[in-house]
Amino acid sequence: MTSKARILLAAATVLAPALAFGDAGLDREIGRALFERLWVPAPASTDAADGLGPLFNARACATCHSGAGGARFAAAPDGGISARGLVVRFGDAAGTPDPTYGRQLQDHAVNGLAAEGTLVAALAPDGSLEARPDLARGALRAGMRISLRNAPPLFGIGDRERVDEAAILARADPEDRDGDGISGRPRMVETAEGPRVGRYGWKGESADLETQVADAFALDLGLSSAAAPHPYGDCTRPEPDCLAAPTGESGLFEGHEISAEIVTLVADYLRGLAAKKPAPDRGQGARLFAAAGCAACHVPDMADTAGGRVRIFTDFLLHDMGEHLDDGVGGPGVASSEWRTPALVDLAPREGRRRYLHDGRAGTLEAAIRAHAGEAARARAKFLALEARDRSALLRYLESL
Repeated sequence: MTSKARILLAAATVLAPALAFGDAGLDREIGRALFERLWVPAPASTDAADGLGPLFNARACATCHSGAGGARFAAAPDGGISARGLVVRFGDAAGTPDPTYGRQLQDHAVNGLAAEGTLVAALAPDGSLEARPDLARGALRAGMRISLRNAPPLFGIGDRERVDEAAILARADPEDRDGDGISGRPRMVETAEGPRVGRYGWKGESADLETQVADAFALDLGLSSAAAPHPYGDCTRPEPDCLAAPTGESGLFEGHEISAEIVTLVADYLRGLAAKKPAPDRGQGARLFAAAGCAACHVPDMADTAGGRVRIFTDFLLHDMGEHLDDGVGGPGVASSEWRTPALVDLAPREGRRRYLHDGRAGTLEAAIRAHAGEAARARAKFLALEARDRSALLRYLESL
């Protein structure tokens, strides 16, 4: 069986119209199908489609990114909040995972195993999100902290790779030599080509889409690949039942549960998700955005590797966002209060189903801005000092992005 045939089998769907698109169009359809497919536990009738878990958060990438969007929030029948695409990370100030629960709480398990727990979420009186894990395997190790992670929209995600790395590094000012209160610095990630700027993940964990996709497959779905070879996902030694479960490792996929080609096809599909064109700015929102200082970090456009410009709304740098956004979970060389500037994309509220910031705490864009502190304190103060009509114009501008 050829490699392409195996991928077609794993995708479990090949739409007839896609065959007319040529190889590039067919690859995109395969990537989309792999992004949307529901994976199954091993063993299954075909080892080209199994390997889910044993512990996992979702059966498909599209579960957390429906329609390539971000996490979705809705009222639950029990009076709480359903948060699809919001996950719980564990760690300490250095990013060390919990010895039992690992890096992330997996709230689903294959038949015969128990999940690690559930996420309990509700709205506070002020509209902010309150969420906590209900742990099924005992308490966290002393010193462990909880960090919620809100799945972001994926439109325009491929544009990040087009930005010239030199343009990113030129904006770094870790010592705040210009005295503007902003001391952004790049997170340099080791790759096969040497250190590169981390462009993906809330803390800049990944330098390229393939690495980010492989990590999501491993952590959220429990599917191993060459980039993340552990066949048991995030299972740990204190979870022997998980480590004893069948795996989907297959000679079809280089001895892993998914091949490098599957990872690349999904990454290429994501690269093709164009950012939407912004609505006309009739309220001078862009001017207000710059005047308030937002554009100092959410840089509207940057130089690309072809000599043009990329509309991006990020500087890719880590910034200390102050105590309000400090959840105590850091990473190698990254403080718990530091976050990579997120690209501003697909910010429309979507009838309340959209929430903002890394942990989804903010139900409105204004609430998200009010939570900014640290290096963003000056910009927040300027926003709050605007007249009401100008604040509204700026918020409408953000919703149009």
